[in-house]
Amino acid sequence: MNSTGRVWARIRRIAASDRISGLIMLAFAFAGLVLANLPWTSHMFEAVAETQLGIPGTNIILPIGHWAQDGLLTIFFLTVGLDLKQELTTGSLANPKAAAVPMLCAVGGMLMPPVLFITVISLFSRFAPPAPGIVTIPTGADVPFAEAAQGWAIPTATDIAFSLAVLALFAKAMSGSIRAFLMTLATVDDLLAIILIAVFFSSLNAWYWFIGIAICAAIWAFLVRLRRVPWLLVAVIGVLAWVMMFEAGVHPTLAGVLVGLLTPSREMHGEKSPRAQRYASKLQPFSSLLALPIFALFATGVHFESVSPLLLASPLVIALIVALVVGKPLGIITTAWLATHVGGLKMAGLRVRDMIPAAVACGIGFTVSFLIASLAYKNAELSAEARFGVLVASLIAAAISGVLLSRQSKRFEKTAAAAAADAEDDESIDGDGIGQPSHTTEPTTPTEHPGTLADGTASVEIDFRH
Repeated sequence: MNSTGRVWARIRRIAASDRISGLIMLAFAFAGLVLANLPWTSHMFEAVAETQLGIPGTNIILPIGHWAQDGLLTIFFLTVGLDLKQELTTGSLANPKAAAVPMLCAVGGMLMPPVLFITVISLFSRFAPPAPGIVTIPTGADVPFAEAAQGWAIPTATDIAFSLAVLALFAKAMSGSIRAFLMTLATVDDLLAIILIAVFFSSLNAWYWFIGIAICAAIWAFLVRLRRVPWLLVAVIGVLAWVMMFEAGVHPTLAGVLVGLLTPSREMHGEKSPRAQRYASKLQPFSSLLALPIFALFATGVHFESVSPLLLASPLVIALIVALVVGKPLGIITTAWLATHVGGLKMAGLRVRDMIPAAVACGIGFTVSFLIASLAYKNAELSAEARFGVLVASLIAAAISGVLLSRQSKRFEKTAAAAAADAEDDESIDGDGIGQPSHTTEPTTPTEHPGTLADGTASVEIDFRH
């Protein structure tokens, strides 16, 4: 392997690490918040974010900050689409009966947060000054309840990358069932979030753009099934699908999901692995180490007139903290209990209480929550506070789940150690002939014990009992 190959292999290993990629994204998020609010960097950061770039031959001209959201994030949604296709075909979602509980939990985890969000906003608008039906944000601006409540969808999403990063950091000894549960739940959560974006945050334009989208989808599905895939043409079709999504009024990142779902997820042409799985693996470094960090940089790069503790007292921030930190796990655990105790469904190797630490980790919103915050609020101040609230809530959820996962991991370690010790004791008892004799047919390994005969000759006693 040459030096370029070794570098690329190292990059892929880093991207495949939930722990490292999650920390990189978090670092970029903090960098965006700092750069946007330091006096000597804020103007430069804003200038870069507002620099206009366009696609030649189209009327699509967007600032760099929006390109990070609408353009680069498409790579992330393409990997989501590829993963979804694989999971639906041969993965955790291929057997609906086995995946029923985490699928239902994903729905419960999406329904409860909006309820708590609206409740908190309603309480502030009813009882807090200046008047009923009005919410005052830290900048002093008065916002009608209906406008503040438009962010109800923000706390519905779970960031799978960060959730798995927390698991990797704090759950050193973890049941595979818990990880499988979290993966299935987060996958369904992503699918539901995609549907939310498509239904509630799209403003449909002329019908002929959808014909163009359908044509692009058909061509993509044909090209990626050829024995030799013409990648340049595939890339062109992907860009055209993105442009037509944009022109149709549908959020353009969903173009990535669409073409990802149209990619074959079973072996073909004598290949050893499915193309969807292989393409997702190749795209992961670009998604984890390029698209998501840059998106996080600009998503959190919101300028506040004064960064103070008052931001933490914002009704919007408090509502998001309650919705993500409390609502997410409450919805998941309640649904799991109802599904298993009332609905009679089963979870392999898991009790409801075993899922609590992972359910708290689902309160980490981040990527999709940032995206929905920018789509839900046209008011720049509300959008900025919402993204700040998502960041704070995600950090709180990560900290609490980290503590819970660490304790759970230690309990698993003690249980495993005790089981191993019991197994060794049983083997020792059987081998010494105390109690019931062992009737194993497995070959034994002889053990040598040096000794001395009566005439002084050295001897070796071979013990076959071990």
